[in-house]
Amino acid sequence: MSKPTTEAELRASDADRDRISDILRDALAEGRLSAEEHSERLDHVYAAKTLGELEPLVRDLPATRESGPRPLAPLADPSLPVVAENLVAVFGGSARKGRWLVGRRTNAFACFGGVEIDLTEAVFQHQQIVINATAIFGGVEVRVPENVTLRGSGTGIFGGFEVRTYEAPDPNAPVVIVTGTAIFGGVEAKAKRGKRLKEWINKRIDG
Repeated sequence: MSKPTTEAELRASDADRDRISDILRDALAEGRLSAEEHSERLDHVYAAKTLGELEPLVRDLPATRESGPRPLAPLADPSLPVVAENLVAVFGGSARKGRWLVGRRTNAFACFGGVEIDLTEAVFQHQQIVINATAIFGGVEVRVPENVTLRGSGTGIFGGFEVRTYEAPDPNAPVVIVTGTAIFGGVEAKAKRGKRLKEWINKRIDG
């Protein structure tokens, strides 16, 4: 008889990762974590495969104690959609640019093609945006406003995964996180000079 799977061994969902990242964001805003600690833990959040890998990242934060005995259960909050927008390019191209409403999560897949994600004129509705990029014999290019925090954690296998990380001076600025894999292809994310986000969710940044 096979051994029952424990809760810690259960595979983590996007909702689980998003919930933990929200706890870390609040801890940063409250001064419980430094910017460096927040960035390091966030990298582990989006690399985590199981609930057991997520729980230690927030074990020392009060939000986990307030959430009860099952802190990693997904929240059914309609204001935090977990449905991702998918951009696919197979032997062709796909692009998202201009003025568009950015969701909480975007998946980009390029196979013998290219995907362009330009956030410089986009409307941000979430504090944290996650872009999961996969490039196989293709490329994914991400551009963000120069006053938005950009972080990334990915893998290049016979390819390149380059995220030019940047911490915005404004702690209230949105955060764009780029994760994924490049296999015989490339993923590149960087800020676009001269392009600055002025408002998000009806809030103004940069004064």
